Amino acid sequence: MTQVSSAAEVPVQVGEVTISPSTTLDGFSPAWRAVLDQPLGLRSELDRMRETAPFYDATVDEIHGRQVRIGDHWLTDFASCNYLGLDLDREVIAAVGPYLDRWGTHPSWSRMIASPEPYAEIEATLADLLGAEDALLLPTITHIQLSVLPALVAHGSLFVEVHAHQTAHDGAVMTAARGGTVARFREDRLDRLERRLRRAPFPRLICVDGIHSMTGNAPPLADLLTLARAHDALLYIDDAHGFGIVGERSPDESSPYGSRGNGIVRHLNQTYDNVVLIGGFSKAYSSLLAFVACPTRVKDYLKSAAGPYIFSGPSPVASLATGLVGLQINERRGDELRARLYTLTRRLLDGIRRLGLATLNTSGFPIVEIPLRNPDHAEDLGRFLYARGVLAGVVPYPIVPRENVGMRVQVTAANTETEIDDLLAILADAHARYPLALAAPEVDADPGAGTSTGEV
Repeated sequence: MTQVSSAAEVPVQVGEVTISPSTTLDGFSPAWRAVLDQPLGLRSELDRMRETAPFYDATVDEIHGRQVRIGDHWLTDFASCNYLGLDLDREVIAAVGPYLDRWGTHPSWSRMIASPEPYAEIEATLADLLGAEDALLLPTITHIQLSVLPALVAHGSLFVEVHAHQTAHDGAVMTAARGGTVARFREDRLDRLERRLRRAPFPRLICVDGIHSMTGNAPPLADLLTLARAHDALLYIDDAHGFGIVGERSPDESSPYGSRGNGIVRHLNQTYDNVVLIGGFSKAYSSLLAFVACPTRVKDYLKSAAGPYIFSGPSPVASLATGLVGLQINERRGDELRARLYTLTRRLLDGIRRLGLATLNTSGFPIVEIPLRNPDHAEDLGRFLYARGVLAGVVPYPIVPRENVGMRVQVTAANTETEIDDLLAILADAHARYPLALAAPEVDADPGAGTSTGEV
């Protein structure tokens, strides 16, 4: 049989080059070209920096404490989220082996089918720590945002704070795709949210960050809870950066971060009525685990309604081990680690204040964003910091509003006083070349007092 080629299959001659119908000039087929030609829109600047800047998408070849080697270049790590330093803790590291011996490397069941016993122990221990009725573990907060948000809202109403983490907005897209009504609000205009809540279909859910991932500040939790309870809504709090760091207040607390690291709800002396708290172990406990704190009947509902519980692979055994041992260490010496973290963070914030620089951080928590006066200097600032041996987040628009473009420093208990002092000296040099935002003259708050967190 003679096979007849269609016109689309005929090779095309362009000058001296013959192009196959399955490829284009740059070697990609039309199928791939259709993907690659899609505009990135607001993320185009981020993509350009990812391709050209050494401080993005880097491969770390070696670590030594909070020193990291990229190629032959050593830098001090101020981009880590391992706030308590448990990623380097010898007790945690030593505990992993026996769990692997007992359980193997990975429980390959769907959690709907079966879960190894450490899951139940972690969920019970976690609920007791938080002061919540129950908790459900899933691998990551991203899994939770994309599955639990739609499951809770269904065909009801979701209100997402405009500055909430991107994964919450991704979960809002999924919620809308499944028939929910989605709107956005600002936490400084709760009057507008109240008007919308009055006519919103049920279930009603308000989604906010706990400790904000860029500013390090807390939300107006008391006001949000009053509003939610008055309108029979649930308040869904993403406390990824607060769990393990902030906790309940007490007269004998080791620092203004509070005690026990049991999260923003307890830190601000609130209850779990109408509250869904989510958080992760990856920040404070350096473990691939995340949780939903909720009533037991809601937990049981989510086991059938949240896709990752049914269809996703679970966390590896090493993460279960580090999560469980991390909880044990937290009870014994977590407040000591938080006190050290507070001391280092206050050292940094005091130094920034002496330099006359602005930071969005008003809480004293260990996330410190320092804006540039000119957002177009972001890449130059990042290259300067990298050359001077500082690995820190350079945050372009639209990850943050254009007026907040700059750098984000994250302090951990594994950093040292010398590293903080060196960073401050480098910041002074950076400011001389790429001017950073200046503090308002009238601002003279104690950055370590922690009073703002009790008054929001």
